[in-house]
Amino acid sequence: MRRNRRVKIVATLGPASNSPEVIERLFAAGVDMFRLNMSHSRPPHDAAKAAYQAIRTAEARFSRPIGVLCDLQGPKFRVGEIGGGRAELFKDQIFRFDQIESEGSAQRAFLPHPQIFEAIEPGHTLLIDDGKIRMQVMDRKPGVIDAKVIVPGPILSRKGVSMPDTVLPIDPLTEKDKADLDFALRLGVDWVALSFVQRGEDVRAARKIIGDRAAIMSKIEKPSAISDLDDVIAASDALMVARGDLGVEMPIERVPLLQKEITRKCRAAGKPVVVATQMLESMISSPVPTRAEVSDVATAVFDGADAVMLSAESAAGQFPIEAVSMMDRIAIEAERDPMYTPLVHATQTPPLATGADAIAAATHAVASTLNLAAIACYTATGSTALRVARERPNLPVVVLTPVLSTARRLAVAWGLHCVLTKDPDDQADMVRKACEIAAREEFCKPGEGIVITAGVPLGSPGTTNMIRIARLDARGAPVAL
Repeated sequence: MRRNRRVKIVATLGPASNSPEVIERLFAAGVDMFRLNMSHSRPPHDAAKAAYQAIRTAEARFSRPIGVLCDLQGPKFRVGEIGGGRAELFKDQIFRFDQIESEGSAQRAFLPHPQIFEAIEPGHTLLIDDGKIRMQVMDRKPGVIDAKVIVPGPILSRKGVSMPDTVLPIDPLTEKDKADLDFALRLGVDWVALSFVQRGEDVRAARKIIGDRAAIMSKIEKPSAISDLDDVIAASDALMVARGDLGVEMPIERVPLLQKEITRKCRAAGKPVVVATQMLESMISSPVPTRAEVSDVATAVFDGADAVMLSAESAAGQFPIEAVSMMDRIAIEAERDPMYTPLVHATQTPPLATGADAIAAATHAVASTLNLAAIACYTATGSTALRVARERPNLPVVVLTPVLSTARRLAVAWGLHCVLTKDPDDQADMVRKACEIAAREEFCKPGEGIVITAGVPLGSPGTTNMIRIARLDARGAPVAL
């Protein structure tokens, strides 16, 4: 099964889509990677375990590698209980947060997070309930924060608190995250998404725990992560533009420009970037999206994002299959547009001074100059394939790997079609195998050519140093040039 598009689709599983039958239908409709949202999962994680097993069953049935992303909840901050469940706040009033564990009122509320009291400063902003209430900190004393209400409204029990100006002295993984992470790694997920990353050091701290058992995707949803974006990218394997929380903690009008900046920088670094949140939000309850949502998905495709993601649309919506099919059709149509290639290549991504980058850039140039049908890329770790994808070539990239975990991780990367195969015995076998697989997967026909990247000695990770050109003769037999 091959996709007719290069951008990938990530779909979140939930009550509407956890069954084996629906998971198979979602994959057939276009999903390349499934997301398990740990915010709604508790030990013993029976639903997540069953969903993972269903994904692997679908993978075996379709004979295609499928990626699985475990999205950790991250630190969540909430106000305590409010008397009667809610209290009305008025503009310019002073509201107090304290550490007195009692019901709150229209004048004060319990805030059970000592880290906030340690780090917040006068002038900082406090957002309650996804920004519905906005306050400015006027004074901070031990165990007390006094804040002026800027945008008033009802404060409700247990609603979330955000601090866009404050870098909190917290572990990037909560105790719940650590328990969920242990479960996910034992399960065998391919990617781990870190929520509310503040700086590159957060990613490196998580890496010490995760090691090479899964790749790390950092979710960009805090201003502090934007301030340290280059280091976050350097420390991560991929990024997610989590536009929901990012639009709460930053002026919402900045989100589109930040989406483009993050996409551009990830492409330059050769790291996948996923655009997420509210892409087809209306399809939670409607069989068709709004025109604005269609345009939003197409914009991410034109920007060259590696993947676009569905959240509640596929997890809890009434039309999960239709949402995936719609996203698939939008992406295909966008990539057919004559302006797609000029727009994707409008951002220059000069190669780094490394052998892998030089080979990837040369492969793209050879394939374009000779008008070949496909690129075949041998890889064990996936790094060479990512460098080739970074070039955004105008033709398909068939990734040949003997490592199942590599094929699954690359499921989120732009334009890569992964095939499991043994390492070739010699260079003749390398050419034969690449041509046969490209033909079998319907990327190359008799009389057409491909360009092959590999490393000598064959089968040695990190040694990509060779380009070969081959063609299928009129009978479909491979011929090295």
